[in-house]
Amino acid sequence: MKDKVTAVIDSIRPALQADGGDIEFIELTDDGIVKVRLQGACGACPMSELTLKMLIERAIMDEIPEVKEVINIV
Repeated sequence: MKDKVTAVIDSIRPALQADGGDIEFIELTDDGIVKVRLQGACGACPMSELTLKMLIERAIMDEIPEVKEVINIV
């Protein structure tokens, strides 16, 4: 499942990089929590929580229903 998560993240990365940001995969827990770190402009953006939930979490959960949540590790 980790490979699927990183594949989805890799598909999202160009959109984040186009806005000066990036995303780093940290961990996939046994209970289906994906931990990531938003970087660059995405890490400091006031809209980062919206980006995390509406873009990143939605894309991952659409592809991998076993994922329960995506959280940003600061």
